[in-house]
Amino acid sequence: MSSSEYLDIGSGGPLPPASTGSGRRTALVAGGIVAGVALLGAGAWAAWSFFATGAQPAEALPETTIAYASIDLDPSGGQKIEALRTLQKFPAFEDEVGLDTDDDVRQWIFEKIQDSGGCADLDYADDIETWLGDRFAIAAVDAGNEEPDPVFVLQVGDEDAADEGLRKLSDCADGEGAWVIADGWALVGETQEIVDRVSEDAADAPLSDDDDFTRWTDAAGDPGIVSLYAAPEAGALIAEELDFFGGMGQALAPPIDCEAPCEGYALEDPAAEDEITEALEDFEGAAATVRFDDGGLELELAGDAGEYGDAVTSGDQAGDTVSTLPADTAVAVGLAFGEDWFADLVDQIAAGEGSTADELMDQISEETGLDLPDDVQTLLGDSVAIAIGPDFDPDGLFASSEPDDFPTGVKLSGDPDEIDSVLDKLREIVGPDAGLIDSDQGDGVVVVGPDADYRGLLVEDGGLGDEDAFRDVVEHADGASGIVYVDLDAEWLTGLWHDDEEARENLDPLDAFGLSTWLDDDAVHAVVKVTTD
Repeated sequence: MSSSEYLDIGSGGPLPPASTGSGRRTALVAGGIVAGVALLGAGAWAAWSFFATGAQPAEALPETTIAYASIDLDPSGGQKIEALRTLQKFPAFEDEVGLDTDDDVRQWIFEKIQDSGGCADLDYADDIETWLGDRFAIAAVDAGNEEPDPVFVLQVGDEDAADEGLRKLSDCADGEGAWVIADGWALVGETQEIVDRVSEDAADAPLSDDDDFTRWTDAAGDPGIVSLYAAPEAGALIAEELDFFGGMGQALAPPIDCEAPCEGYALEDPAAEDEITEALEDFEGAAATVRFDDGGLELELAGDAGEYGDAVTSGDQAGDTVSTLPADTAVAVGLAFGEDWFADLVDQIAAGEGSTADELMDQISEETGLDLPDDVQTLLGDSVAIAIGPDFDPDGLFASSEPDDFPTGVKLSGDPDEIDSVLDKLREIVGPDAGLIDSDQGDGVVVVGPDADYRGLLVEDGGLGDEDAFRDVVEHADGASGIVYVDLDAEWLTGLWHDDEEARENLDPLDAFGLSTWLDDDAVHAVVKVTTD
């Protein structure tokens, strides 16, 4: 074995031989530390590059952007792996798309455009690939004109090649479009004046630094392949459009027969229209992200709840009831309501109709015999869960005259005796069909449904919340105001496509669908997710 070599860590010359064993160990330890730090730094850099999302189009747009949608064809490394692993499970993806990890998605898109008859004379390798990046966006921007202007954002590498490529694309489109290229981005719009103004405004105050944009995009969670954003100004803009079309509709609507002094026809109640307009003008913004995650695809949203949203999203116990449904539940829907939610909701509806909440509730009470709002809030209790069992037969639903053949039910969480007292009132109203709302009491719950056997299952704690499929798609069951869960492997669901072999093959990889909503700091959040086996 050759003599040991020592790391050069000093002035450039070799280290002298150590006179003792401890000196040799010291040198080896020091060398190991240096090598370890170097490897750690290289690994950290590689990991950061793999999982980082990089520059985004919001950096090239101004804070006056009203609406924004971006797509990232080169998201973080985790996204790429999840996307490929998920999409390749579906035969249709392999047959119609057939992309692999080494394929250029940009080229695939360009060739699809050419196949449809667009820009047939352009060559991807010569005219596009040399400059086009992986991130794009379309935005509606306030550039000082009467209406917001549409602007496209393209990530570019070689700016000179991008200018030449855009000229060829413009020629292909009969000379339409103008652009400005700066800092790795091309802004494309209708006129040079527009894109110059947008570029200048973005340099002074980019959208990526805007407080509303960062608030809502951060609230929408980790970035993904698609990002969406609506600024607070979007609400006022929509309100203006509704006002314009509402007025036009009333002006163009034909007269109807009515008693004097009726002179025309109003499409909407003016009070209701004013209520909607006011809500839109008070809109604070929203954002959404589409991402691949853990073998599935999910959409996460965060936005201003508004007055109407607060009334029905302030509860936080939907998961408490849904989680106790039977483990093999095929479909579950859960809702939880905040204190005095029904009175608040009726108050808002009444304001839109130009009446008072008391007047509206008195009218409903007179027609139903219910004591409002107390009976409704008592009946639905802390939370309610609707369940459909795995043996449900949709084909036989309308063919059978025996409703007790169908495993469906409603689980109400609250005071059982008080809930049943309200159900008794409803049974008097329903009359001969009161069997549809037969009920059983359990520990702090009442179960309503036509099938006695299935009611017996619902009364118990069935453990749906412990199922992997449920947890994978309902990630925010704790504190949720609303939940939807569908077991996509349930036999009666898969049987809906029994005559379509292609549909069955492409639906077979699906595992579960879930939706959860919750309220946090006056913002409503939602996650919609589909997972695969």
